[in-house]
This record gives sequence, structure tokens and C-alpha cells, in this order.
Amino acid sequence: MSNHPSKKIQIPQPIRSDGTGGIDKGPRDVLRDLENPDMLVPPITDNGLIPNMRFSFSDTHMQLNHGGWSREVTVRELPIATTLAAVNMSLTPGGVRELHWHQQAEWSYMLLGRARITAVDQNGRNFIADVGPGDLWYFPPGLPHSIQGLEEGCEFLLVFDDGNFSDLNTLSISDWFAHTPKEVLSANFGVPESDFSSIPTEQVYIYQDSVPGTINSQAIASPYGTIPLSFKYELLSQPPIKTPGGTVRIVDSSNFPISKTIAAALVEIEPGEMREMHWHPNNDEWQYYLTGQGRMTVFAGNGNARTFDYRAGDVGYVPFAYGHYIQNTGTTTLWFLEMFKSDRFADVSLNQWMALTPTELIQSNLNVGPNLLPKLRKVKWPVVKYPGYTFHRNNEGSER
Repeated sequence: MSNHPSKKIQIPQPIRSDGTGGIDKGPRDVLRDLENPDMLVPPITDNGLIPNMRFSFSDTHMQLNHGGWSREVTVRELPIATTLAAVNMSLTPGGVRELHWHQQAEWSYMLLGRARITAVDQNGRNFIADVGPGDLWYFPPGLPHSIQGLEEGCEFLLVFDDGNFSDLNTLSISDWFAHTPKEVLSANFGVPESDFSSIPTEQVYIYQDSVPGTINSQAIASPYGTIPLSFKYELLSQPPIKTPGGTVRIVDSSNFPISKTIAAALVEIEPGEMREMHWHPNNDEWQYYLTGQGRMTVFAGNGNARTFDYRAGDVGYVPFAYGHYIQNTGTTTLWFLEMFKSDRFADVSLNQWMALTPTELIQSNLNVGPNLLPKLRKVKWPVVKYPGYTFHRNNEGSER
């Protein structure tokens, strides 16, 4: 047993520095309150009624199989998230997400480890590739594919272009075989019914297999050739947009041509800095937080605004055209994904908009001080940093 006294946790209270609020003496989850300081003590500028825009994968149901696990966030868990749904999945070394297809497009980001993906299109052209950390893949709707963990296993995020999607409700090869009479299978493939005596009796979903050999050892030549547009994209090999405070990598159909329905950005924010005030003019934003912790304030118009706290493994959401910004509230770099049901990434910068608008109009509209107008930027900075103007949280949990 350690002789060092354990560090006392300061119990947060729903009290602002101006005295509003009061002590919470009733039953409560203090650890949750510590994780959500901006819900316990909202910024004074928060106002009105805005739906919940945060959900954690840690609060989801786990589907456990020999060969791996999965969990998902859909409109069941986060009702506001109607455009996209996601699955967090892990495969053991050799573990297989079985041969399957679905009505939705599938976009994926590899979190750790390596996997082998395969697919075939409607013209009989095939595809096989190995993917590693930071790599993406995209399968158009209706195309059959598979995923298998390699030597070290893998974990990844799957994103689908329908908020109602559930990965447990896909079209699987084992499920179809299990619900097809054996005489039909025999007639279809031209082999005896006895060859189907041991087929699965229900959907396999994820199963354990041995680690596959080299990619060349599994290559199958198609008389129709290979798929012309690659289903794989190495996002971390892309030179980032660098600005004071962080970086951004954007991927959409302009540089990943097969990705017709999902666009994304990988954002890095340094401690104390922020993803600038902006909005998206093309669709809702679905977020996945990879590392660190931060907070996002969403502005919905008509005096409505609300702040949410996020940590690694959380999902965030911003409805179409709502203004928002994200601050790194932790001591380490904040990384997260922004995703959209769109073929192109698009955002509107509040700063850039103001910089490209007549200064007299800005001054008369906002009545701002003399220091602002000369500082407006005509060039967009997705992530911003100004020495002396960074975010810090004091020991009482409020910002200064």
C-alpha cells in the first residue's frame, strides 16, 4: 500500500462566480460533473433550448464475438444525428468482419493496428489492400466487402451516410446462406447439397480466423481488371494546412474520388487554442474525438446557444449552418474528425466573412472597438492562436 495520501477531488458545485446557482447536496455522479463542467456551470452566454449534441461510445452497448467487438452510435443514442451513424469496431489478429454489403456507403478511419480489406464491384472488378493507422477506406452502397485484422489486430471507426443505420442489420453472406434452401444453393453453384451441410445457421457477423498471408498470396486476378478508383486513402500522408494553433487535413471527392457521399477533416488543436468560429453551408457535422479534451459552443440563432464538453471517444454533432467553435481545454493536443454527408468539405469563416465585408458596415453593425477591424484576416485560419488570448481553466473550473 502506498504511503502517499491520495489526492483529494475538489467537488464541483453549480455556482457561478457571480453567485448564481447553489450547492448540490443531493444524489449525483461527481465524476460525470467533473467531465462536463460546462453543463454543470454553463457559460453565461449559453441560453435557450438546444438538443443534446454529445454522446460517448463508452455509454453504448458492446457486441462481443470471437474475433472482435463492435459498438455503435445512431439516432437511437443521439437523436439529433440524422445524417450519419457510426460504428467503433475492433478485430483480433485474424478476426474477420464477414463478407457483407449494405444500403449505405461506408467511410472508415483506422485508429490503430492494421487490416486487410477486400471488395468487388458490379462489373466484376476486384480490390484488395492493407490499411494502417490514419488510413481511410470508402465502400459505395451495395458493394460487397470484408475486413480482416492482421498480425497486431486493429480498431477503427466506420461511418455510414444514414443516421438510422445499424451495423447489426446489414446484408451478410452467412445470413443469406442460412435462409436459402440447400437445393437452391446446390442449383445456384452446381455442387451437391451435401457441400452445404455445415453452413452457419444464422448471421456470423464477426468471427475468428487465422492471420492471412501476404497480400500477394491472396491476390485474385479478375478478367475484368481491378477497381479503377481506389477504395483506400492515406490521410496522414497528406500535407496538412498549418496555422497558428494547429493543423487541418481535408479529404473529400476532390482528392479521394470514390468518396461521393462523405467528406471529412482531421483537425489538430494545440492546448489553449481553438477551431475558429465558423459554420458549414452544405450539411450537418458529425464529430469523433480521437485524443485530448475540449468544449464546443453551438449557436442556433434566436438567442439559443449551448456548450458541450468532449473527451476522446465522444461523438459530437452540429446541425446544418449552426455557428460553432471548439476549444482545447486540456493539457495535450486535441485531435478530432469532422464528417459530413456531402461530396465536398465546405466551411464559412466568421473572421474571413467580416474581413471581406466593408469595414463601415461591420463597425455600424457591431459597434466594436478600434483594435478589431485591422486584425481581421482575409485568409482563412481553421485553427487560431493569438499569444495572450488563449483558453485556460482555473482551479474552480471556470475559464479566464
